[in-house]
Amino acid sequence: MTTVQEAADRVAAPRPRGGVGQSVNDSLVVAKRNLIRMTRIPEMIIFGMIQPIMFVVLFSYVFGGSMQIGGSTSSSVYREFLMAGIFAQTVTFATAGAGAGIADDMHKGLIDRFRSLPMTRGAVLTGRTLADLVQTALTVVVLAVVALLVGWRIHEGVLKALAAFALLLLLGYAFSWIGALIGLSVRTPEAATSGGLIWLFPVTFISNAFVDSSKMTPWLQTIAEWNPFSATVQACRELFGNPGVSASDAWPMQHPVLASIIYSILIIAVFRTLAVRKYRSAV
Repeated sequence: MTTVQEAADRVAAPRPRGGVGQSVNDSLVVAKRNLIRMTRIPEMIIFGMIQPIMFVVLFSYVFGGSMQIGGSTSSSVYREFLMAGIFAQTVTFATAGAGAGIADDMHKGLIDRFRSLPMTRGAVLTGRTLADLVQTALTVVVLAVVALLVGWRIHEGVLKALAAFALLLLLGYAFSWIGALIGLSVRTPEAATSGGLIWLFPVTFISNAFVDSSKMTPWLQTIAEWNPFSATVQACRELFGNPGVSASDAWPMQHPVLASIIYSILIIAVFRTLAVRKYRSAV
């Protein structure tokens, strides 16, 4: 006997309207929907801000005096060294939340409803990642204020600092597509959260975010220096004028701004393609 779901599956979904303009409009509509949802659950935003603030305080005051940066063990020097890494960690850790949100939509059947509408296929995921980007930007602003309070400063001017924050948000947006793919590939939001964090820890800690990569063993140093995360951290330290810019023969460390842009664009191109393909077939 044919079930209601089987009958519904046989009904052809409305054909999505084409064109770049329509895709942009659909993406913005979905982004607006997710932003409204976030404002109705303020604890999501609050908890997302608390974690990076805790990292700033703990690393600055607990480990600051024991770290040697540029021959100095001053905690104030380490705080300036640290902040680029904390900023980068904050924007990438938002990936886990993005994956969990998409997994939750899948679990509740909302994705199936979207797919039945005459909208471009990538708009649902693009809108979701754009909304997450707005939330991440808000978190970074709050974190920057906290960083200023604990002694972090920029030394290369406002324009370069804004360029650094733009690189951070580009990296966060790129990683959110990895989170989108994970969210579409698992069955529950809890699994998406766990899956989103497992790979983030080695990416963020095997890097130059919290320690000078030149102090690592050679094989680990090589991994850290070619890590996309490290390129963004190195670029931010240069643009902020903070201490601890690593001297290295690795190309990403010699050209960190360009490397950061290239890495982020490649990640977006690859994982957006995979995520949209997964979205079309996900059940």
